[in-house]
Amino acid sequence: MKRAPSPNAASATPWGWALTGALLGALLASAVWAPARWLSEALRQITHQQVQLDSPRGTVWQGSAQITLSGGSGSRDAQTLPGRLHWRIEPGLSTWKLQLRADCCMDQAAQATVRAGWATQQVQLDDHLSRWPAAWLSGLGAPWNTLQAEGQLQLRTENLQLQWADGRLQMQGLAELEALRMASRLSTLKPMGSYRVQVLGSPQGSATPQLLLSTLQGPLQLQGQGQWVGNRLHFSGEASADAGTETALSNLLNIIGRRQGTRSLLTLG
Repeated sequence: MKRAPSPNAASATPWGWALTGALLGALLASAVWAPARWLSEALRQITHQQVQLDSPRGTVWQGSAQITLSGGSGSRDAQTLPGRLHWRIEPGLSTWKLQLRADCCMDQAAQATVRAGWATQQVQLDDHLSRWPAAWLSGLGAPWNTLQAEGQLQLRTENLQLQWADGRLQMQGLAELEALRMASRLSTLKPMGSYRVQVLGSPQGSATPQLLLSTLQGPLQLQGQGQWVGNRLHFSGEASADAGTETALSNLLNIIGRRQGTRSLLTLG
């Protein structure tokens, strides 16, 4: 014979569902209204305090903060951009959208789409142009705090798409950085020149991304090329001074590479 549920069990069931619903609601509210400082703390941990979001406002999903570059814990070289960095994150099951805009440096927001699969991750950036003060880099510590670079960094992307599969980076499109009217406290020449760094991918994204360094103008001549092998960049290049400027650029050439006669050799990886 079937036993009827006890009065206690019957009355506990609605309370149990109510408690479960309240907990789920609290978790959902915490996720939706997660404060921006959570994102700030996560970024500090991931970058070992080299990139910091100070005075955060808003939520993880839509907010703003001042952005600071630092040499890490205990660094005295931290540099903060004027104005604030604004962000908007739209999460999804497998596709997330991100929008960033810096008051100081962007006329329009930069937009990215992130897609995650079982074995691949993909980041696609809309075409973008922004301009950043080179002095901001000195916040990262050595060697930037020694160089004390001055000038403007112009970043441009075109049809840029990055994909990681089986530990290998694949790329389509172009990422270009122009360092314009650059100067340094290590040289009396102001400016020393303007330079271009291009990272090129293949139309199909199957080839290894290539990096090219070239001089646009100026007495300090820089050139080189490299490529990514796995997730590591292998680069080789050289720096030299135009005739009559060797003395003014000697200290800088000693710092940025290994001297070989009148040249300075640049190697990475």
